[in-house]
Amino acid sequence: MIGYVTLGSDNMPRARAFYDELLGTVGAKRIMEFGDDLGGFTMWGTGFDKPGLAVTNPYNQQPAVAGNGNMSAIAMNSRAKVDEIHAKALELGGTCEGPPGVRGDEGPQAFYGAYFRDPDGNKLVVYLMRG
Repeated sequence: MIGYVTLGSDNMPRARAFYDELLGTVGAKRIMEFGDDLGGFTMWGTGFDKPGLAVTNPYNQQPAVAGNGNMSAIAMNSRAKVDEIHAKALELGGTCEGPPGVRGDEGPQAFYGAYFRDPDGNKLVVYLMRG
């Protein structure tokens, strides 16, 4: 249902470096990019038929601000990958918003997630939903 999520940045070179490294860890790469004269829109994904993550300067030319209560979620295929991506985000200058772990009960619908903010303050979670 979700096609892509867009996050704002006031520093596209920093954002591109962060997401190139972070999303490259899960096999995503830049699949669409418009020049900085158009706001620096860049989208990462594993294909145009899969959900993606985009970063851009705000269209209204106002400062990019992270929403309080807004969060983008990126599905992983293992708990180890959740741990790896969270650690990589922190290594790249992100900040921890909740370490890897189970939220709720273990079982077939267990939610294992880790939360972080990117260098622009955008909140993300990487997660696995199953036991």
